[in-house]
Amino acid sequence: MSIIFEPMNINSMEVKNRIVRSATYEGMADEIGLPTEPLMRMNEDLAMGEVGLVVPGFFYVSPDGRGAAGQASLAIDETVSAVKKMVDRVHAGGAKVCAQIVHCGRQSHPDLLNGQLPIGPSLVTFAPTGITPREMTVEDIHRVIDCFGEAARRAKEAGFDAVQIHSAHGYLLSAFNSGFSNRRTDEYGGSPENRMRMVLEAYRKVREAVGPDYPVMIKMNSADYIDGGITIDESKLIALRLAEEGIDAIEMSGGIVEGSKRSAWTGIKTEEDEGYYLPYAEEVKKLVGDRAKVIAVGGFKSPAVVERVLEEGKADFVALSRPLIREPDLVKRWKEGDTKRADCISCNMCLSEVATGGQTRCHPLEKEQAKL
Repeated sequence: MSIIFEPMNINSMEVKNRIVRSATYEGMADEIGLPTEPLMRMNEDLAMGEVGLVVPGFFYVSPDGRGAAGQASLAIDETVSAVKKMVDRVHAGGAKVCAQIVHCGRQSHPDLLNGQLPIGPSLVTFAPTGITPREMTVEDIHRVIDCFGEAARRAKEAGFDAVQIHSAHGYLLSAFNSGFSNRRTDEYGGSPENRMRMVLEAYRKVREAVGPDYPVMIKMNSADYIDGGITIDESKLIALRLAEEGIDAIEMSGGIVEGSKRSAWTGIKTEEDEGYYLPYAEEVKKLVGDRAKVIAVGGFKSPAVVERVLEEGKADFVALSRPLIREPDLVKRWKEGDTKRADCISCNMCLSEVATGGQTRCHPLEKEQAKL
């Protein structure tokens, strides 16, 4: 049997194979952040398609941290019963399911904040909107940290098997880690140790809320690809500190909107193009060893490449997103012996409507073009 289909534990959670559906913004929640039927069906289809761990994306932890219309919420207790229905459907499909929780910080959408400014670590204008966020006070920081803990509690109550803290792509925790967006001079800014303080405190609050046996994961940037942004050396330091404190799994991503590279790269045409964040994941795996599982992400499409990554111990799991938007049954196809690489052409058309509040989907036009 291929190593892809060997089970592995993340803390107390046994995942039936090594494939993770990496979280993305789906845009399929209602106006108060409850999952709609399309969102439930999307995640159910991934489970039926033999994904081992499904990570629905982008649950905001506080109303002042919403990044887009249609974003799902774990910000209030009233969301728990509705979210549980989605969790139950994923479980019925045979997969484990993890809630990704986030505060969007300076990248929060101004139209969703009831006239308030977005908040961030420092007065650094967010270029796409031209809006300068309000610099957070220490009291703001502590409040948002508490919100991460409360969101994690709700995720566990809703039946999620794990929770993933979003500390990548320029969102609030990522912005605190980065010298590009964090220009503070207090205990939450300056040195790498100070800049990582918020993410460490958020992790501790989440762990306190869910207990020692519940899997807590993190998605973090390996590099921002911008002057002054986080580098792999700083990311490794954060990963090691988190592993020492008990984080269970680390997904290594990268890129911010204002940087020279976004999180999802285009032009992934050959096996050699796949795994563009893999070198960073490999470095982190060597550093943390068995203290934490490491999840590699970034343009994987070929079962042969995924298998090599796992066989060589460069990562413990491999995460896919765009290929599973195109083919939710991709993993099932591989399991049944079809070794053809994913049909996804990495054009990012599936994400093209996100900026205008649309839903993440594979466009029919892109499908037709791929056949030519």
